Amino acid sequence: MGIGDVLKIIYSVFYLLGGIAVFMIGMEILSSNMEKAAGSKMRTLIGKATKNKFLGIGTGTVITAIIQSSSATTVMVVGFVNIGLMTLTQAASIIMGANIGTTITAFITALAVGDAAATGNVAELDVSAIFALIAFLGLLMTLFSKVERTKRIGNMLAGLGMIFIGLYTMDFTVSEITSDPTIGPVIDNMFIAIGNGKEFLTWEALVLFLLGHILTGIMQSSSAVTGIVIALAGRGLISIYMAMFIVLGSNIGTCITALISSIGTSTNAKRAACIHLCFNVIGCLIFAIPVTVWGPQIADFLNYICGGRATWEIAIFHLFFNAVNTLILMWFIPQLVKLSQLIVRDKKGQKTEQQPESDEQLDRRLLKTPAIAVGQSRKEIVKMGQIAFSNYKLAVSMLLNSDISKKEEFAENEKRINELNKYITQFLVKLSSEDISDTDETKVSSFYHVVSDIERIGDYAENIVEYTEEMVKENAKFSDTAVAEIKEMDGYLSELYKYVEMAFANHNLSYTQNIESAENEVDAMCAKMKEAHIQRTHDGLCTPEAGSVYLQLAVNMERIGDHMNNIANSIKTYVEPNS
Repeated sequence: MGIGDVLKIIYSVFYLLGGIAVFMIGMEILSSNMEKAAGSKMRTLIGKATKNKFLGIGTGTVITAIIQSSSATTVMVVGFVNIGLMTLTQAASIIMGANIGTTITAFITALAVGDAAATGNVAELDVSAIFALIAFLGLLMTLFSKVERTKRIGNMLAGLGMIFIGLYTMDFTVSEITSDPTIGPVIDNMFIAIGNGKEFLTWEALVLFLLGHILTGIMQSSSAVTGIVIALAGRGLISIYMAMFIVLGSNIGTCITALISSIGTSTNAKRAACIHLCFNVIGCLIFAIPVTVWGPQIADFLNYICGGRATWEIAIFHLFFNAVNTLILMWFIPQLVKLSQLIVRDKKGQKTEQQPESDEQLDRRLLKTPAIAVGQSRKEIVKMGQIAFSNYKLAVSMLLNSDISKKEEFAENEKRINELNKYITQFLVKLSSEDISDTDETKVSSFYHVVSDIERIGDYAENIVEYTEEMVKENAKFSDTAVAEIKEMDGYLSELYKYVEMAFANHNLSYTQNIESAENEVDAMCAKMKEAHIQRTHDGLCTPEAGSVYLQLAVNMERIGDHMNNIANSIKTYVEPNS
């Protein structure tokens, strides 16, 4: 070979790498936009996954088919386990389903790649050309439409088209280099040397297995490796027998992403990543002997049912491996959980599976699925609101009983409110920088204000505790009438909080009338308390110390109601009136 041949090989490698890049970018564009479109449905699916292992497997399959990445699904599951939203048993079933869901990429690849080995020429229907046009149409929809839904569909079409363009580039590059009269024979001999046939040694099978494992670990995508394998098989460079071992290796390589993601997480999150690894390793061990011993017969069978189309043979083998692996191991989920517990041991003082180590519910891994992260943010804000309102109730109780013995408990709650304020706000900042839908962007924007409103409720409760200390110091007492009025106002605030919490937690506007009614009662009661205070002062029934606190208390309680009403109004920015 001369310098020209060497340069041709180098340029071919560049084109191959470019094809891989276009393929992976297309996968990312398609998956992220499909994830946005199915955000609420994904939350529903994950909720159902807690029912039983069959629903869990189905959930994992559907989610991975949507987001086109078993690694992303598994990383998401690791995040859920880390924050205690999911047990190891539930995680195991979703991980199994993810392995089945990821096989759809192999069928897309088989559809895109021409199979010269079987047909001897390019198929009459050029599928890749059609999808290249689809990519262009998707681009036009994205550029010229102002409707979010249309732009999202355009992005999906562009991403799907890019997948086919990337695969076509890989396939065409391999075809060009192998058809070269000088370079082609050299490449053929190289593949023959490592066993391009039905008879090869154990070490050769091990090399191919490790190749699949290492490439997937480096590229962080078994789909990309499968695409390369199918492109090579489509041009007759590798046999289905060789491809089997690379596919088995790639299934273990794909675990690396989850293992890396589990670094720094809770023990149970590490166990979830461990279950993913154990599941694939055991599956490979189950298949290793049959493929090694009866590989030629399996290859012949696949060749027969696929009509000699190597690309489809690989896709079917990939599906068969993951489906059979799941059918076998789904009955041993408890044992897989125990195995993960043996491998990843508890440390002294750590909590059990039902009691997650960390109560931080906004794991950064949720950012990979923004639609779910938004829903989880809402839950954390609800929790913050519950703590703030319970602290308000504690403050009122201390005031009415002239008892500051629970001041330390109140201070701990207030500290927790401030921590949640900082923690949730930081997460919302990260979430808002993600590629989220317009609706979710509006929600996140409103959440900032809601968190601020809740924090202010906590501050007003703190004021009430200060009033209590002042009353105790001055040995001042409220009259029975004043106490009755405070309790009445507290009752209206409690009613308002109940409806606001239900409305916000369920993003439901059906409570609007109840909220408006309760808020009006709070405003009216504040006015009543001011008038009653003036009358008691005029009648000499109120001491200056108690009167000063009473008036400030009325204003503070009314402002707490205002902040609750702000929270309720925030829902109107992203929820339709009749929804």
